[in-house]
Amino acid sequence: MARLFLVPNLISDCNWQSVLPYNVKNILGNTSFYVVENIRTARRFIKKVNSETDIDKLTFFELNKHTDPTEITKFLVPVEQGMDVAVISEAGSPGVADPGAEIVKIAHQKGYQVVPLVGPSSILMALMASGLNGQNFAFNGYLPVNRKERIKAITELERRAFKVKQTQIFIETPYRNNALLADILASCSPVTLLCIAAGITGEDEFIATKTIDEWKRVTPDLHKRPAVFLIG
Repeated sequence: MARLFLVPNLISDCNWQSVLPYNVKNILGNTSFYVVENIRTARRFIKKVNSETDIDKLTFFELNKHTDPTEITKFLVPVEQGMDVAVISEAGSPGVADPGAEIVKIAHQKGYQVVPLVGPSSILMALMASGLNGQNFAFNGYLPVNRKERIKAITELERRAFKVKQTQIFIETPYRNNALLADILASCSPVTLLCIAAGITGEDEFIATKTIDEWKRVTPDLHKRPAVFLIG
């Protein structure tokens, strides 16, 4: 029976064997159909893991915010015909903070086997390393771009973190990280704990949990660095 594989991608420029299990290479070496968020970077990733792959013989379907929802079902036609399909995202683990969840939902509706492979998720790895509550947490995605609305969202997340003792996790587009951090430091209580996890799995990996007051004394430069923020 053909399967839909959820193939983890790298989240930093590193040796793939240091963060991915070897069976990822086997899956990529035996799969010809791919649903990807970005074809160019997916091709580069496949070639990095298995240099012997003939990229030109592979078929790619692009799934991102520009994809027509009515087209997604067609991406699973190879599975219906008995051939495996692999999903590769830009977020590390497909389906987590990623449009890949849409095709996974359709696969379940059609009764296809969905196989998740072990790989890095910056969200979960940040939580693991934060020292904050890992029993009760929520991922909130991106906060509003409008500063007034963003500050309101930060205040609400802090309130929720204290009220129900639930770690609040969120992210931002890398070039807006410093603006987000400035708003967090200006909006939250001095005793609130904030974890900043940047460049996870990379050589410049930086993960630290401090109070807001402590962060104000030494504020890191996060400009254009992939980062995850956690309040607890």
